[in-house]
Amino acid sequence: MAIKDTSDLISNITGRTVFKLEFAGLIASSYDIAACVCLTFVSYFGGTGHKPRWLGWGVLIMALGSLVFALPHFTTPPYQVRVPERMGLCLANHTETCVGEEGGLSAYRFVFMLGQFLHGIGATPLYTLGVTYLDENVKSNYAPVYIGIFYTAAIVGPAAGYLLGGFFLNIYTEIDQTTELTPENPLWVGAWWIGFLAGGAAALVIALPILGYPRQLPGSQRYVAMRVSEAHQLKDGSQVTASDPQFGKTVKDMPRSMLLLLKNPTFIFLCLAGATEATLIAGMSTFGPKFLESQFSLSASEAATWFGYMVVPAGGGGTFLGGFIVKKLNLRCRGIIRFCMLCAVVSLMAIFIFLVHCPNVPMAGVTAPYYNNFTHNHYNLGNLTVSCNIGCHCVKELFNPVCGADGVMYFSPCHAGCSSLNHTYSPRGRQVFSGCSCVVGNISWGEQGFAEEGRCVSSCNHMPAFLTFLFVIIFFTFLCSIPALTATLRCVPDSQRSFGLGIQWIVVRTLGGIPGPIAFGSVIDISCLLWEEQCGEYGSCYLYHNSAMSQYSLIAGIIYKVLGIIFFLLATMLYKPPPESPQSSCESTDVGGGQARDLPIKDLPAEIISNPHAKL
Repeated sequence: MAIKDTSDLISNITGRTVFKLEFAGLIASSYDIAACVCLTFVSYFGGTGHKPRWLGWGVLIMALGSLVFALPHFTTPPYQVRVPERMGLCLANHTETCVGEEGGLSAYRFVFMLGQFLHGIGATPLYTLGVTYLDENVKSNYAPVYIGIFYTAAIVGPAAGYLLGGFFLNIYTEIDQTTELTPENPLWVGAWWIGFLAGGAAALVIALPILGYPRQLPGSQRYVAMRVSEAHQLKDGSQVTASDPQFGKTVKDMPRSMLLLLKNPTFIFLCLAGATEATLIAGMSTFGPKFLESQFSLSASEAATWFGYMVVPAGGGGTFLGGFIVKKLNLRCRGIIRFCMLCAVVSLMAIFIFLVHCPNVPMAGVTAPYYNNFTHNHYNLGNLTVSCNIGCHCVKELFNPVCGADGVMYFSPCHAGCSSLNHTYSPRGRQVFSGCSCVVGNISWGEQGFAEEGRCVSSCNHMPAFLTFLFVIIFFTFLCSIPALTATLRCVPDSQRSFGLGIQWIVVRTLGGIPGPIAFGSVIDISCLLWEEQCGEYGSCYLYHNSAMSQYSLIAGIIYKVLGIIFFLLATMLYKPPPESPQSSCESTDVGGGQARDLPIKDLPAEIISNPHAKL
């Protein structure tokens, strides 16, 4: 849960540690980089070793990563923002000094990267050895259900992280201090670090019982002997090599084992399809809250909470239902791949919801011109300093937006020309500024305008429709996750299951999980209209072009979804089942159904008896 809380962090902590979303994406990708480094070693040797011990030590490393990730909160000076009563107001003949001292904290991104790197190392055994350990110790026809439950927990955990993250972000990061800031203020930094401390402590507790599990659960050998092979048949028949019980137990067998996987086209295209799906999942999970925050004028905590509401039922429900469908319909390998392709087509159609976007709230000097109260003149875009606030000597370091009575948002009270802070609050509970020379007031009375603290509320009503289609996208994307994993396990020989999953995860993360957040972060950065500047250095983005953000996200989504459909299609076309597992039959591959029912265990070919993957 804490590991996946980084999307909340990215949307919030950039207010203190100055770095672009491209670097924020690199932090998220460090998880997958570490996994790629360790996957070959862990999956190959852990596959023939004591799996629960590998899993237990992995969880302990994850706990260490969570503690490292929270470390910057305790090693940096307390977060302080200068908010005296008249700070940010229009003060004639007053010049504020540079306030960019927090920019030096950008070096802490390397600490965040180290924490994510440790998370990636520790999680490596979970999604390779953990899956095969489940498969080896349950009845074959129940394996997809158990694996579905496992992956559902892996979805619900991060989703719960979004919800708890939204709660923690409403708590000020310095919990022993009080502040006049509110969560709606861009200078607000929430208590992001609490989730990582809690996650690290939970991992320490969970690791101990995992270390105590036996190498194999009682009765597992009987389940292994009762399955029929569905492994892809190579033209040269070299897959028989993998049926040797001694194959894959030494380092010298690794090149041959790798070659067998590379010669399996179904396995290769399933890996590539997984990579395209992983790119979208990684990008969406990392920057989905940021997208909602920009499009619908939400706070970081509100965006994280809404995104969590979508991921819990859609991701968790889709993952569990996918495993249940495989069991209920008794799908064979080719049927499973076709089901995955259908899911990709449905999510591709739903992704066109990104054609609908919310217009930007007008912001003076950026998306809307400044209007002079008394002369009716307006000024060109691209300049925050105009005649109505030129005497205020405003600085751009602190983004403290206010919403004018004219419905226009201003960079700060100073840029709105506000000269005083009222001790009254608006109906929304926000502070009110008065004497704002740049805000259009009642001209007939000759009075200047008012402004209230915070961003203007968007009048866009597309949020319900967008969240509905986002639910569909997430649901069908995760609906095929367990079936795709099941197809991967079925199309390779028994002795290559752990190693095959390891290689698949390397491909998925190298081509999907790692570049996904970086690519989507770059795409979102391209749509930035107003960058943070601290003492001449550019930091995070204050304001995005909503239309461009939606269009770029749509283009990326279409490209990756179409590629995924093509890869699933090639996987099913090139799949060659063994003669003992004809594709014309949709019956269970358990002994007791179909052709396997007519054969006693001792009469089955050796390569079939030894393969526990024939029926998942």
